[in-house]
Amino acid sequence: MSSGGYQTATKDLQSLQTRFPFGRYAQQAMMEECYAEWKQEEPEQALATCDRFIKQYPNNPNIDYVYYLKGLVKFHGDLGVLGFLSKQDLTERDPKALRESFDAFREVTVRFPNSRYVPDSLARMRYLVNAMASHEVHVASYYLRRGAYVAAIDRAKVVILDYPQAPATEDALEIMVESYDKLNMPKLRDDTKRVLLENYPKHGVAQLGPKEKVWWKFW
Repeated sequence: MSSGGYQTATKDLQSLQTRFPFGRYAQQAMMEECYAEWKQEEPEQALATCDRFIKQYPNNPNIDYVYYLKGLVKFHGDLGVLGFLSKQDLTERDPKALRESFDAFREVTVRFPNSRYVPDSLARMRYLVNAMASHEVHVASYYLRRGAYVAAIDRAKVVILDYPQAPATEDALEIMVESYDKLNMPKLRDDTKRVLLENYPKHGVAQLGPKEKVWWKFW
């Protein structure tokens, strides 16, 4: 494993478990197998091995690491080589995968609050929240460009309600202001604009009139 031969290492670790299932190294071998499978870009197999470990050895003193590793596998799982080469942004990924990754790290923080892996899990959870919020903004902005203003408002509201502390909230409110304006709903437009400026007083929409164009900073 230290030389990067993860495929060979996986076979050796599996052989050790088969030949000595009750030996002193069986549990350690399965944990190492989880890691080796993840490193050789077999996320589904790695997750299956993690789940098998959790089921067989729920009282292992290092089980917090296995839960944390599940989070890492889900965090990176659907990127692979193509995702790396294309420099895929997390906000462009399937939101279901982002939520599953978030849930895995949350399990670490809830079940093992004193674990050494909690600080990194919390940091990744914050990153994932921002990524999920940004994903919704990307979708809302797509609907706005297509003239589907009601759909744009609905997706922007998801950001406001589900991720109120995320930076993308500012963009979500801006999309709502523009959409209400396009729908000729001045009261809702102005109410949303007040909320936007109250929370983001330096926002550029402050000087816009009812029919002026909003220039989206993320386009």
